Amino acid sequence: MQIICVSRGTLSGGKVLAEKLAHRLGYPCLSREDLIEAAFAEGIQVGKLETAMVKGGRLSERLAVEKEYYQAFSTQFLCEKASAGPLVYHGRTGHLLLSGVEHLLRVRVVADPEFRIRSVMAELGVTREKARRYIEDVDEDRRRWVHAMYGVSWEDVAHYDVVINLQAVSLDNAAAALTAIAALPDFQLPPASLKTLENMRIAARARVMLARDERTHAASFKVSFSEGVLTVTYLPHASQAAPAIPEILKGLDGVREVRTTMATTSLLWIQESFDPTSESFRSVTRVASKWGAAVELLRLAPGETPIEEPAAARSEPVAPARDLGGIEDEVEAATVEDPGVKATADALATLGLSGGHRTVSGSPDRLLEAMDRSVPYSLIVVGDVYLSKGHAARTRLARELCGFLGERLKVPAVGVEDLKSRYLFGRGDLIRMIGFACLVAVLFFLILTNQEAILRFFVGQDMISRGVAAVAAFVIVPVVAYLYGTVARLLLKMIRME
Repeated sequence: MQIICVSRGTLSGGKVLAEKLAHRLGYPCLSREDLIEAAFAEGIQVGKLETAMVKGGRLSERLAVEKEYYQAFSTQFLCEKASAGPLVYHGRTGHLLLSGVEHLLRVRVVADPEFRIRSVMAELGVTREKARRYIEDVDEDRRRWVHAMYGVSWEDVAHYDVVINLQAVSLDNAAAALTAIAALPDFQLPPASLKTLENMRIAARARVMLARDERTHAASFKVSFSEGVLTVTYLPHASQAAPAIPEILKGLDGVREVRTTMATTSLLWIQESFDPTSESFRSVTRVASKWGAAVELLRLAPGETPIEEPAAARSEPVAPARDLGGIEDEVEAATVEDPGVKATADALATLGLSGGHRTVSGSPDRLLEAMDRSVPYSLIVVGDVYLSKGHAARTRLARELCGFLGERLKVPAVGVEDLKSRYLFGRGDLIRMIGFACLVAVLFFLILTNQEAILRFFVGQDMISRGVAAVAAFVIVPVVAYLYGTVARLLLKMIRME
């Protein structure tokens, strides 16, 4: 089983290359145009949505829901085609629709600007300058579309396994090279990836069903599926539509339970092993309850290790799927579900805080690729990860992961041990607030009862006294500001307005 996603620009040769590759491999070839045609037939307003997204700015509530509908339909469409057998897909960023499915072959095709300009001139019958401006405008629209849809850069080579420049290689040779790369065991989908693909298909199918029903078509939903449990999260203003959700999704293949959670935002909790009886669970659920947030569990399984194959094995033809140089066994071992995940998810469901759960293995980059960028996380909590490492290394790697995710996603990312001090009001905070409030009260009392003496001090008659007054002001003002600011911050934290 194999999926190859080819990302192409306007008249860059990517379409022809994808078709040649599919012909060589004997795979079906699917294009973005096929997907768009199916979306139009579904009734999705792709044109209005694309125009709004490339213009920038905030989408209206109606178009934001339409974006969800389009993403879910596109994911379902691509997953269903891929589930039927090997597939070559060419478009803008098909691999981003399948984020979380490991061992895809992700190809980026680029071409010499001069080649593209000549192609546009011949295709559209325009002058060289108009062709150049046309390419620049289309590329800019695609950059904005991809960023608005997925929150990433279309041209970032980190999102691709292979980048082919057709300036230096012919289409036939490029197709031959990709055929050889596609034969590598690294790009054969193991059972774990097929399971992820099926989970994505069911979740997308459920979201499409909600969009089609008149009772829920205008509401925003986040849908996830794992281990037979379908989790649907919705905003408070959609609460009237919530009772219809189980009825609409009743009978969906593979779903044994539908869980619905009302939440104003989402909180992502990352750990290697979960325990609903732990102190970490209590801290996370307290924060989630305060914010009205749904908690999504993401298990970061032990990272993959580089796989070295014997030299003899590399020179032989590709083995059957059951003998892929150890890849299948390793991936399955890495993604074995932690029993604590299900227990924790069940406990969250009991509290009405469930946001779904899933497992990802590999590096922080792989974790980032697997995350759903459309979910508006308010907080990322990193708990016990890298458990095979020593305490010092584990602490350092967890902090680095927090920094990495916070920087890339522009969302606060904290360690689970910092939750109490940053977001939960405890006894220590109460003592600190009272103590600082007393100090502020004393300072203000002294200032108000000694105004004349203070004024004489600050308007000294000579340079020395004025210098001393300036130094005193330089020291006292920040101290008073810190004390007053701390009291105000702790008070807001106590009344849950942090």
